[in-house]
Amino acid sequence: MGTKKTLALVGAGISSVGVGIAAWARVRKAQERFAHHKTRLNETLPVHSKWWQDFAKTEGDLLYVALGDSAAQGIGASAPKNSYVGVIADHVATTTGRSVQVVNLSVSGATVALAVADQLPRFAAYSPDLVTVAIGANDIAAFDPELFETGIRKVFGALPYNAIVADLPYFFFPWNEKKVAVANRILREVAEERGLTVVPLHESMKRQGLHGIFTQFAEDLFHPNDHGYRVWASAFLPAVTSLVAGRFPRQPAPHVAADGEPDAADEFPDPATVV
Repeated sequence: MGTKKTLALVGAGISSVGVGIAAWARVRKAQERFAHHKTRLNETLPVHSKWWQDFAKTEGDLLYVALGDSAAQGIGASAPKNSYVGVIADHVATTTGRSVQVVNLSVSGATVALAVADQLPRFAAYSPDLVTVAIGANDIAAFDPELFETGIRKVFGALPYNAIVADLPYFFFPWNEKKVAVANRILREVAEERGLTVVPLHESMKRQGLHGIFTQFAEDLFHPNDHGYRVWASAFLPAVTSLVAGRFPRQPAPHVAADGEPDAADEFPDPATVV
């Protein structure tokens, strides 16, 4: 019996080692796949940046200027125009019947401080009909409330009264959400002082629940995918619609995008129904 028990224990040990090796191999493969996806998306940074620079040369009846980070650039989307900025631009064109020139001043990786240093000086050269701002998500990793408030005050202080700003997105994980809650409180207080409209990006994402984790992120599990960007846009659209519909009553002529294709906004659902 002693020998049989010993052999059984040895067999069980070998089996456990085999299971451990297999599990480690799966984890290793998942890490390699994640690293590959992250590298692939990083390679799109200059591609998206150039696309927006070229697209800004297309003149329009209305001027839309966007400030922000990689989300405004559309990193993770199947094409730059499928970012929330692109969806908003198409929606404005459809709502007003006017063509829209889009100047996207956002920079991938931008923090609030970097937006102050780089984007605000360039923004000063424009007199836009529409301004959207979504900045601050990259500040959460090394969050400093005082520095964040200082930067947000500078950004918001440079905006026109009718600019539309988003609060920080939903981060899902509790340790980040605690910092996001502080950041969003600061952001809303400063926006209220300036009389700026804040749109509920955080709530729009949170409302997606666990389903959103599996449906609205690109393969790096950080940037939104096409669906995720439509969720982002849904947070902006009620305020954008209210602004442009009041200032620019719709013209009868239908809008056709610069590439000759129908606008994506024509098929955009009611924001309340995005799931």
